[in-house]
Amino acid sequence: MSTSPDALPSSAPATTPVPVEGAPRLRVAPSPTGDPHVGTAYMALFNLAYARQQGGQFLLRIEDTDRARFNASSEQQLYDTLSWLGLTWDEGPDVGGPFAPYRQSERLDTYRPYVERLLADGHAYHCWCSSERLAEMRDKQQKLKQPTGYDRLCHGKTQEERAQLPGYSETPVVRMFIPEDAPIVFDDVIRGKVTAPRPDDQVILKADGFPTYHLAVVVDDHEMGVTHVVRGEEWISSTPKHVLLYQWLGLTPPAFAHMPLLRNTDKSKISKRKNPAARLTWFQEQGYLPEALVNFLALLAYPPMTAEDGSDREKFTFAEFSEHFAWSKVNPVGPIFDLKKLDWLNGLYLRDLELGDFTSRLLPFLEREGVLSGNPTLGELGRLKDVAELIQTRIALLSEAPALVKPFYVADGDLVIDEDARAQLKENAGEVLDAAITALEGIDKGTGSLPPNDGDFKAATIEARLREAIVEGLGIKPRLAFGPLRTAVSGARISPPLFESMEILGKDSTLARLRRLRAEI
Repeated sequence: MSTSPDALPSSAPATTPVPVEGAPRLRVAPSPTGDPHVGTAYMALFNLAYARQQGGQFLLRIEDTDRARFNASSEQQLYDTLSWLGLTWDEGPDVGGPFAPYRQSERLDTYRPYVERLLADGHAYHCWCSSERLAEMRDKQQKLKQPTGYDRLCHGKTQEERAQLPGYSETPVVRMFIPEDAPIVFDDVIRGKVTAPRPDDQVILKADGFPTYHLAVVVDDHEMGVTHVVRGEEWISSTPKHVLLYQWLGLTPPAFAHMPLLRNTDKSKISKRKNPAARLTWFQEQGYLPEALVNFLALLAYPPMTAEDGSDREKFTFAEFSEHFAWSKVNPVGPIFDLKKLDWLNGLYLRDLELGDFTSRLLPFLEREGVLSGNPTLGELGRLKDVAELIQTRIALLSEAPALVKPFYVADGDLVIDEDARAQLKENAGEVLDAAITALEGIDKGTGSLPPNDGDFKAATIEARLREAIVEGLGIKPRLAFGPLRTAVSGARISPPLFESMEILGKDSTLARLRRLRAEI
């Protein structure tokens, strides 16, 4: 670092740039270290809601200074998953913007003048301690039950002086020099006055020349004109460090809002290592609708909307959420990530979809499971719409659809009968199947050229004939009468409505499946 501390760029410690006067600027700044975390979407949602309400800007910044954990494919996953949720940004690495670049690894020269200023003013110092020495120091502090933190061995020493002592590394880091009277109280938009622990001498520039989060976030938020820093409550303890950096550099700090952490049912912090639902891609894989997930994430830290009759309304759009958003309504208590609630909400959204939209959303899941090819025929798509209408009210996740749809797309002789479905067959199953076959043979198939939905083989007629033959003819209770037929037609204990399924399959396929099971038992 040869830059003079006085030779700061024109955009450094000066006035904060704001593209539109008075308009707030908010950001989400994830690290590309694997599958995107659901917490990224959670933070993006609240940032974006406020930005849209106030006519401000929302930007995406990639904080990739942790090169040890960097994952090259993760950045694209961030773009894909946030776009899938509709949480789109005005500025970012992929779309550009007035404060590019938006990747920290491409901004290394931006941070250097700030570090030089802090060193020159005595607010930072070089530390040559090796990783081994630091580990020994922490181990000793823990054994003595002392507060852990750097012991300032390097402070006030030249490189030559420090080199004479044990545990020396030729490549130094740069640490903050935290004063005894460091401010530890700050204002939080959500929590009011917050008191945080006194910070230690935090590293702000690593030996590899990359800044740590603490320096980079302050510099980038200033350079990019960020007015509100909305992040998880785990960063409360770091905020005094950031406030100090703003003060030392003569910058106006943004407003801070620390969101409650998402928690598992055991109150632990939700993490990708322990809970697959922490991964944003998991929700896509399971078949959650993006609008349902956005709605759910909003409810985790925010009260329901109020309906016209004064009752709570838990189903609402992002536009409604943004329109009525207020920081004062955010609940600072860590919410429980209740997947049962999300399943319920997703079911509501699925049932409200227009049938054509619902059908099209099923296709990727049917293709993934091999139920349909990637290029289905018009006939297959026509049948799918009929089947989709039967199952739309019966599933909570799109991933549940393939098992229900598959029986309509396999040859009659290839239908697999599940063992649990076979196990529930009663002693009278053969008698029931015989009666059903006789009753259905008597329904006029018609002479149309477009099977199977021709003639009188319709759900209403099928139901009337089967009830007459089995319920009335054999004296079997309705709730027990049709189990063998369901097993024969679908191969499963749980299936779409029986009579409508028979109509879609047509007379020939229906009878073929009934006869096959009858022969097997």
